[in-house]
Amino acid sequence: MVKMQFEVSIRANSKNVWDAVVDDKKFREWTRVFNENSHFEGGWEKGAKIRFLGTSEKGEKEGMVSEIAESRRYSFISIRHLGYVYGDREDTTSETVREWAPAYENYTLTESGNQTKFEVDVDTEERFVEMFKDMWPKALQKLKEIAER
Repeated sequence: MVKMQFEVSIRANSKNVWDAVVDDKKFREWTRVFNENSHFEGGWEKGAKIRFLGTSEKGEKEGMVSEIAESRRYSFISIRHLGYVYGDREDTTSETVREWAPAYENYTLTESGNQTKFEVDVDTEERFVEMFKDMWPKALQKLKEIAER
């Protein structure tokens, strides 16, 4: 497992940044970088099940099944990824999933003055490192634009 970190400084308070992350419409906008049809099903409260979904090249629903490991409003979210979603099926027990799960994606919001530093710490497999090096900075730039509106 590879640990990666990305960050962006946003000219907005932590509430505006938080809202840009968890609001359904805004989430779809900033995560479009990862998948054109990116969205979530579920909630952002501690213990909540959440699924991060998109559409495969074949037009089928795919994504991650996860849970919110920690949620401290306006300051921190920890997402525990538990497996994959394929259509209507969740895979949390296959050997492929057991090789990496659980994996964490943590968002830390630190407000200072009229700025909020948004940090992402993500566990990923080696095969996704180059893709994330390209996609996360683009997604964070989009998140910045949304939160600063």
